[in-house]
Amino acid sequence: MMKKNIQNTKKKKRRNPLVVLLSLICIGIAVFLCFQLIMLNMLPLILEVAAIVIIIVLSLILFLFYNFIAKRPISRFLSAFLILALTVVYGAGNYYIFKTNEMFASVTNLTDQMTNTISVVTLNGSGYDSLESLNNMTLGTITSQDSEGTQKALDDISSKITVETVDYTTFNDLYYALYTDQVQGIILNETFRGIVFEMDPDANNMTSVVNQTVYYTKRETKTDTVKDSVNVATEPFTILISGNDSYGGLTSNSRSDSNMLVTVNPNTHTVLMTSIPRDYYETIQCGDTDTGLACPQDERDKLTHSGLYGIDTTEKTIEEFLDITINYHVRVNFSSLTNLVDALGGIDVFVEEGLAVEQFNADWSLQGVTEGWNHLDGKRALAFARERYAYTDGDAQRVKNQQIVIQAMISKIASPEMITRFGDFMDALSGAFETNMSSDEILSLVRYEFTFFPDWQFESYALVGSTSSAYSPTLGDYADVMLANLDSVQVAHDKIQAVLDGESSTSVSDTIDENNIEVIEDSQNQVVQDPGYVTDPYAGYDYSQDYSTDYYTEDPNQYYTDGVNGDVYTEDGTYSEDIYYDEQYAY
Repeated sequence: MMKKNIQNTKKKKRRNPLVVLLSLICIGIAVFLCFQLIMLNMLPLILEVAAIVIIIVLSLILFLFYNFIAKRPISRFLSAFLILALTVVYGAGNYYIFKTNEMFASVTNLTDQMTNTISVVTLNGSGYDSLESLNNMTLGTITSQDSEGTQKALDDISSKITVETVDYTTFNDLYYALYTDQVQGIILNETFRGIVFEMDPDANNMTSVVNQTVYYTKRETKTDTVKDSVNVATEPFTILISGNDSYGGLTSNSRSDSNMLVTVNPNTHTVLMTSIPRDYYETIQCGDTDTGLACPQDERDKLTHSGLYGIDTTEKTIEEFLDITINYHVRVNFSSLTNLVDALGGIDVFVEEGLAVEQFNADWSLQGVTEGWNHLDGKRALAFARERYAYTDGDAQRVKNQQIVIQAMISKIASPEMITRFGDFMDALSGAFETNMSSDEILSLVRYEFTFFPDWQFESYALVGSTSSAYSPTLGDYADVMLANLDSVQVAHDKIQAVLDGESSTSVSDTIDENNIEVIEDSQNQVVQDPGYVTDPYAGYDYSQDYSTDYYTEDPNQYYTDGVNGDVYTEDGTYSEDIYYDEQYAY
């Protein structure tokens, strides 16, 4: 009888070896989680220390309780269950921190190279459907805009076939020569694809690419190039957010479709968003990025064209005409918004009475919005944010829509649903934008938010002007532009300065004289003046374009023949032949 009792006592004391192992694993995962928290350095010190203490203490209590204290089966079961739950929670925490670190690395550790793609373009139905078919034929070039890329493409082509060239000064002349068979093909830097589409929306459908040459130029957007950095947690600063009119990655330049200055004062918790018309006709100040293109330094051009020469050119140009300092910049594109919204599971926006849109002009294939609440996926959110043509207030309502989308995204990020979507969101965020703000500065802002949870006050202003026509050195031709309203420019400067000085931008009056339009001479010595109609910030822009099916395409083969072969130039200027180029084109 006594022997049986001893055996029962030993049986009761025996611990499940799997749970013992799990408790040890839990301790290991907890230690690693604490290490990741310290390395991430995102939480304020007091919260970080508290989190680490709680993690370690909970793990040790459960480990000791199960292995040395618990006697009854029910207490062992409960402690084993809690160890399992804690292991899962710690594992999820490690995963989320890893994805966050990965996102910061992809955003701030930018590649120091930009991709430049030079295409040989032929007319559909002409019979010139391969590079070999152009042997002993004539190619049109436009070396005034891209001498470096043109020469690299010609070096590539000359190693395979023999061609003659005719140089043109404008894209209109270049494509006219192609359409009229004066040349059998043309050499086009894909950076200018957007300009071609603006000039001729049918150009992409009427032509094909038969060869491509890819080479790389140095990118000057790394964080060590910031000249006006500040302590973002204690000092006011201004960020330029530039939206490129392209899909896909951010390894190449394109036109800046939208430009917004965000001025933040962490001391007064004020955020001012200042929108600048894409067609503002301003003096271009070229940046340090080597794009290989002929940047028109000190010449007047549309602000949207400055993006072709790098975001630092856009930044310097805006600094010059607004007489302000921009501390940092962020570059995004169309894919950025669509991917982020989709990763969030869509967003909910409220449309006021009278602002319903049956069909988006930016993309006729998408359903519009109705009065009241609307749930939007990524594509509809993009179309909603870009819509202008459907509204009486035009670009003014477009700016409001953009703010509605941003606020809806912030609300979704702050919702409990974000817990289940965090991984997808981090994946989308890691490829969504590039910035010259360092990871330390971004984390400093996050720590500031977690420490004070400030009640941010959002304010906005949009510059205005008058439409006209002026010479664009990028086009080599005349284009629709917007002449700045000088009062509006001064108001924007004063509002930004007010926020920097700790005041509200509303302390500066919005009153302007609509007739105080800048009168200038363009680079052809032609006087550019107000023709008499005003306040159309995006004049000349074709908002009826269907960017999802024509020019802006997700399909890499929509305008390109399958299996295009090109030569890829390496950083030292040499190139390797017959490398299959299968990158998705982002126009």
